Amino acid sequence: MPEIVLVLIRSIAAFFLLFLMARMMGKKQISQLTFFDYCVGITIGSIAATLSVDQNVKIINGLVSLTIWGFFPIILAYLGMKSIIFSKITDGKATILIRNGEVLDKNMKKSLVTINELLMLLREKGTFKVSDVEMAVLETNGELSVMLKTNQQPVTPQTLGVPLEQEHGPAILIMDGKIMKKSLENLGYSKEWLIGEIQKQGAEEVRDVFLAQIDSRGSLYVDLYEDQYTKTEVEERPLLAASLKKIQADLEGFSLQTDDSEAKKLYTEQAAEVQKVLDTILPYLK
Repeated sequence: MPEIVLVLIRSIAAFFLLFLMARMMGKKQISQLTFFDYCVGITIGSIAATLSVDQNVKIINGLVSLTIWGFFPIILAYLGMKSIIFSKITDGKATILIRNGEVLDKNMKKSLVTINELLMLLREKGTFKVSDVEMAVLETNGELSVMLKTNQQPVTPQTLGVPLEQEHGPAILIMDGKIMKKSLENLGYSKEWLIGEIQKQGAEEVRDVFLAQIDSRGSLYVDLYEDQYTKTEVEERPLLAASLKKIQADLEGFSLQTDDSEAKKLYTEQAAEVQKVLDTILPYLK
């Protein structure tokens, strides 16, 4: 068998087995890379590369080696889920480097972290003063988690007691000229409503739309295939607020214009009701 064909077969076999192992090991292998995961990843990659080009290594031996190195992390991860002690042995444990604005020298030495490295990790988190830190923890993947002191934490609406409208993630209603029917049904909108909305923003048909996305406030963003015709998103809520204010003003005007006492009373009461509605929903229509 020609050498190039043999390398091709070995490379394809190594690739598919490596792909299978990566899928089985899950996202942790790339998202939360501990020292152990790092070593396993390098070893598996090295075995796969050797299997592809080194003909002195039997293909069956390379595949068995890949399988063993691929299954061991899965088994250890499963055991770590069942036992905290075992998890600490394989992955280690987090180390507190700063507590109440004070650097813990002993923990720094155990983790082999210099003061310059610590300051660099703090700067990466947007913190330049050690005294501002309530707690800093070196995680098992080498990243630093920082909790600032209460007086250094940013002000949030919850801190101020300001009520906010609950938001959900934006949903895609049209992608590449096709309606996402499931998203449309989940949000309770009709196809006719969607077509009417995209026409407001310059699209003649659904196939003219590259992307249509709606947020939790009901604002629809539409991007057309032709960039020169791309429209900005239409804000429906301010229009609704303006309409309600006009209705309330009209009712007050009618009450002043009529001489009929019953009609005057009715207009006044209705104007007051609309005003109550406005006071309630106006914060959500901005």
